[in-house]
Amino acid sequence: MVMAQAYPFGNSARMGPGYFPTLISGLLITLGVLVALRGVVVEGHKPGNFHFRPLFLVLASVVLFGFALERLGLMIAIFTLVVLASLGENEFRKREVLILASILAMGSFLVFIYGLRLQIPVWPLSY
Repeated sequence: MVMAQAYPFGNSARMGPGYFPTLISGLLITLGVLVALRGVVVEGHKPGNFHFRPLFLVLASVVLFGFALERLGLMIAIFTLVVLASLGENEFRKREVLILASILAMGSFLVFIYGLRLQIPVWPLSY
């Protein structure tokens, strides 16, 4: 919202570039405040233990995906993302993870490379 103030706001009939970001930011802030107030006021069950391992592995897999996409290509980067994120689960099922990774890699190929014609390397670049 703060950054959107650098742009002309306009009005409802002639919206400026700052109109939509300011409006959406205001709605998100309002929603966040309402959810926070509800969390403080309403009685509920106590939260359980916080598990750092799944959080770390999922975040690490997304960061690694970002670094690996250009170097290893879409297919290997997605396989790496899915397998590493799956290690956060208590029960790692190798067969299901490999099937899921295959489906996601193929689906991503069909959507981003074939359908949208994005210029993303599919396989590792050979130098």
